Amino acid sequence: MPAARLHLVRHGEVHNPRRVLYGRLPNFRLSTAGRQMTRQAAEYVQGLKRPVGSLVCSPLQRTRESAEPFTELFGIEPVIDERVIEPTNVFEGKRMSRAVANPMNWWHLRRPSTPSWGEPYAQVVARMDAAMKDAWDRTASGDAVIVSHQLPIWITHLAIAGLPLRHDPRKRRCALSSVTSFERDGDRWVEVGYAEPATVAGSIDVGAV
Repeated sequence: MPAARLHLVRHGEVHNPRRVLYGRLPNFRLSTAGRQMTRQAAEYVQGLKRPVGSLVCSPLQRTRESAEPFTELFGIEPVIDERVIEPTNVFEGKRMSRAVANPMNWWHLRRPSTPSWGEPYAQVVARMDAAMKDAWDRTASGDAVIVSHQLPIWITHLAIAGLPLRHDPRKRRCALSSVTSFERDGDRWVEVGYAEPATVAGSIDVGAV
């Protein structure tokens, strides 16, 4: 039997005092508050009283650290999957408010529907869907948990809901350590829940980075 439900969990707050868009850059760890958030997310899933049979995370430091409370609570080591990683972005290492104000960067903003500044949305949807299906099929029983990033989770939500993939990054419904849950109905995904169990008051990194 495959999994019963699949949860996409966003990582916790990252230590990012320079407020740059870190994307796939290395050495961006969770903040102290971020570690508390990830614990709250794991405790929320545990509180659902549903067995968890598999754990997947992206290879980046912040998601690997965000998976640790799930390992502690459920006794499952994470499988690293490149397909659930943050998309590429030409603005990595830059502060977005300054980058978009620079005319030298406007060429990268010419096609927001693709988007022209990074990995195409359609490609993100395809790799996330493949990773989700593999995690689903690989889970012998119980639920599957995938710890990923804001954009992959949000764009997956949009695709499954049949909504346009072009969107305003400032309006994504995907808070730090949020949990977006799905089930399978035949050969299609159905979103069955969204929760924000983590306390984000006082957090600095709550945006689309």
